[in-house]
Amino acid sequence: MKFYDREAELQLLEDTRKMSGQSAKMTVITGRRRIGKTRLMTEAFKDEKTLYFFIARKNEALLCIEFMEEIELKLGQPVLGEFKSFSKLIEYLLVISQNGPFTLVLDEFQEFNQINKAVYSEMQNLWDRYKNRSKLNLVMSGSVYNLMKKIFENSKEPLFGRANEKIYLKPFSIITQNQILRDYKPDYSPDDLLAFYILTGGVAKYVELFADKNCFSLNMMLDEIFRENSLLMEEGKNVLIEEFGRGYTTYFSILSLISSSKTSRGEIESILEKNIGGYLEKLENEYQIIKSIRPIFSKPGSRSVKYMIEDNFLNFWFRFVYKYRTAVEIGNYNYVRKIVERDFATFSGPFLEKYFREKLALSNKFSQIGRYWSARNQNELDIVAINEFEKTALIAEVKRNKSKINFDQLKLRSAEVIGKLSGYEIEYAGFSMDDM
Repeated sequence: MKFYDREAELQLLEDTRKMSGQSAKMTVITGRRRIGKTRLMTEAFKDEKTLYFFIARKNEALLCIEFMEEIELKLGQPVLGEFKSFSKLIEYLLVISQNGPFTLVLDEFQEFNQINKAVYSEMQNLWDRYKNRSKLNLVMSGSVYNLMKKIFENSKEPLFGRANEKIYLKPFSIITQNQILRDYKPDYSPDDLLAFYILTGGVAKYVELFADKNCFSLNMMLDEIFRENSLLMEEGKNVLIEEFGRGYTTYFSILSLISSSKTSRGEIESILEKNIGGYLEKLENEYQIIKSIRPIFSKPGSRSVKYMIEDNFLNFWFRFVYKYRTAVEIGNYNYVRKIVERDFATFSGPFLEKYFREKLALSNKFSQIGRYWSARNQNELDIVAINEFEKTALIAEVKRNKSKINFDQLKLRSAEVIGKLSGYEIEYAGFSMDDM
């Protein structure tokens, strides 16, 4: 698949690379697994002198032997002697880069947490000693978000404050997802787009998987997911177990319930029969997998809060694959697929709302976009978008079928919100599959 999007990230990496010609620069790239970090770095430095070190979880001395071969191949000069510690190898590269700039990519950098934690403090010492004389463009990426955040953003860690730039790589925007569908299937339908939006979540690896196999309808994508040896069947575990560690079962249970519309803390605790406040806090702030949603205009500490899984694909995986894992484990994929086909229209409703909130956000017309509901989930409004500067507001309802949008009822349900928007010009809108 050709390379899409990432113009801002490519420009930042290019600007930083040029500045490293004066003094060494350090860039950190994070993002969930499969999001396209390695492809971004490959694209950014494809025409430059670049060393690429993948930090596999193996003996440090063995890693150094592999990396020495990469140095000789890419830099065209023999490495005299042997390096058995990574810090000595880094020092060597910092020294020789004084003679000419080059890029060093350390992929899955957080793995040193398992290999040798001392590497972090040793690198801090070396970086502080050599950065002003060296011309090394050092780029470090990692997929275990909580570890990468700890390494570079915890003030107690050695490498805190050393990075010149940080990139948090996000999924493809809905603009890019539309573009990909236009390139591969010019006659795609709104149903194709919604299924593509949900089942890939804009994650580059999933987009590439479906694109390579020309799967752009719901049925074709489900064929790819629910088959023997599917790469996506174990994906939730592959992406998250290392993040959560041994306590993953409770996290998985919480995420499964959220994906099944049990979105309040009270609902989840009543089912699991345990206090989950600490788990929710970590899922939102440490792992950034869920997001707490409060009604627009509510105070930050309001108890009127719902939780949603940010990642579309993981939402789907927990709702259908993990929830019916007993059927999956015995290979009865057809059983689970039938459940998906039965429930997909209902399941996709919140994603259609999310799609239009993202679309409005990309218009840059609003200072605030959210949802609204009053006590006991009364008077729910799918979208409330506000432009505080121009004193305008948009209140919208989202339905798969445009004919089911009732503007009279929408205006009645909006009464509480209107009372908070004195002096605002109000516009009402209805969005459906036809507007995607």
